Amino acid sequence: MTKVINYLENNKERMDYQRYLSAGRPIATGFTEGACRHVVKDRLERSGLRWTRDGAQAMLNLRCIDSSELWDMMLAEHRNVALQHYGQRTNYHDQLLHTAA
Repeated sequence: MTKVINYLENNKERMDYQRYLSAGRPIATGFTEGACRHVVKDRLERSGLRWTRDGAQAMLNLRCIDSSELWDMMLAEHRNVALQHYGQRTNYHDQLLHTAA
């Protein structure tokens, strides 16, 4: 019981639920559980799928980026890193953009 009381006393500033609610922040685990179900379970636990650890992690990384609506920013950053590494070459992506314009 002492351990629980110490935890609550040491973290009471973080338990101002009324302030968090009025700021629009979630305070329940349902929000987190729903996000985990959406990102992880709905994709990785489909019938017949088998995953390696690395493959599952790569898929989860992409699902998190997509769910966070950061896809365009991630692609731009990936492209900038590739351009720094390989130099300013014309690539397939650039050819598509040039053709579309």
